[in-house]
Amino acid sequence: MIKNPFSDEIYLRRTHAHNPDLRDEYFRDQTKIIHSLPFRRLKHKTQVFFAPNNDHICTRIEHVLHVATIAATICRGLNKSGKWQVSEDMAYAIGLGHDIGHAPFGHEGERAIDACLKGKRFLHEINSYRVVEHLANYGEGLNLTFAVKDGIICHCGEDFANNCLRPADKPNDLEQITGRNQMPSTYEGCIVRLSDKIAYLGRDIEDAIKADLITTQDIPQKVREEIGSSNGEIINTLTLDLINHSKDRDFIGFSDEKFELISQLKRFNYERIYHNEQMRQRKETIDKCIRDLFDYFRTLFARYGFEYSAYEREGKQTARGFANYMKSMKTIYKEDPSQIDDIIADYIAGMTDSFALTVMEDVILPNSIKFFS
Repeated sequence: MIKNPFSDEIYLRRTHAHNPDLRDEYFRDQTKIIHSLPFRRLKHKTQVFFAPNNDHICTRIEHVLHVATIAATICRGLNKSGKWQVSEDMAYAIGLGHDIGHAPFGHEGERAIDACLKGKRFLHEINSYRVVEHLANYGEGLNLTFAVKDGIICHCGEDFANNCLRPADKPNDLEQITGRNQMPSTYEGCIVRLSDKIAYLGRDIEDAIKADLITTQDIPQKVREEIGSSNGEIINTLTLDLINHSKDRDFIGFSDEKFELISQLKRFNYERIYHNEQMRQRKETIDKCIRDLFDYFRTLFARYGFEYSAYEREGKQTARGFANYMKSMKTIYKEDPSQIDDIIADYIAGMTDSFALTVMEDVILPNSIKFFS
């Protein structure tokens, strides 16, 4: 029987002890994530296409639901083989939480925040861990199990170079992870890592067709014939391939034939969708928006510091909102001026696309003159 290498004591460990109830521990993590404010905001965060005027374009919350269901399905398929023992509930919880700390405006927003920071990185998977462990619930965190937090922080690995995923040799020290490509401590984390790829490849194509960036016939012919041309076909083909290829092995991976086609499809998506000229123009807008917000909040803090009531002098809702955020998070930031870039990054990363645009408008436009007669 193939199962995770470490004990349940390690995987079920939480930062704070709690009383058990009728829910499975990983199902409990699912509900903690779903009821959190950062998760709710995902419905107004970009997946790929920024501020769409179409209700059927994918948002971040739809993406995480796709990942969660794909990962749970893969676990179910492996368990039915009789050779694997993996947790559907754990995989689903990791899938729900894997992008909970994503920036507004998708990966362009992530890169823009990263460029504004000095001497450190902003990576959405590390920020997702930061959100669930340190920032949610006004600094108390969500108190998730180690296994789910580990899967969240280790879900990324965009190079597609490794098609044989196994858990790390020892449990990860989550607070010490600063980069990408650290393997998860569980098979479920490995499954989510590949489910993320399955979820976005086809869905981004579907949206790009709606946006008239590509047509179905533009998709490489062999990909269309052997994987599919619609999101549903791509998800079904790749999910079944992953189950069938992994069930008799001790690693998670696609067949060589499908892996080559996935790599080909990924190259197509980058060339025709993510690096499209229309997307490049939006990138410049997003870069400027994030940079201007960073500069504005730095200027505000240089002027008022942690004197929260003083921000009222600006006469802007954005200034008041920033002061209220810092005040509500005193337990985590401890009014330490050296953390100002972290504070600003946390605040901006928590914004939805629409809220970031509203804040930008408030920052740019002059205060209105009030007339009393």
